[in-house]
Amino acid sequence: MVATNPDTPIAPPGQIVTMHVNERPVTIEPRRVTGLAIKQAAIAQGVPIEEDFILVLEREHGRTEIIGNSDIVTLTSHSRFLANDGDDDS
Repeated sequence: MVATNPDTPIAPPGQIVTMHVNERPVTIEPRRVTGLAIKQAAIAQGVPIEEDFILVLEREHGRTEIIGNSDIVTLTSHSRFLANDGDDDS
């Protein structure tokens, strides 16, 4: 699902997806975007995160995957992310 090749083609415009970042809906276009673009879209739509936060993709069965700023992700309406500053508050 995640590609790190910067030459990977991006989907054409017009494919709008609503995903979730920190449980808040975020609409984004196109469907294939970088981790940084996900964070930027979330910030622009009022999610209280910053560009330097760690982005984590929530997968099925409780699995997770860290998404780097240059990693390319194919989004669906089921895509859910957590973004945090990386500080361990425990």
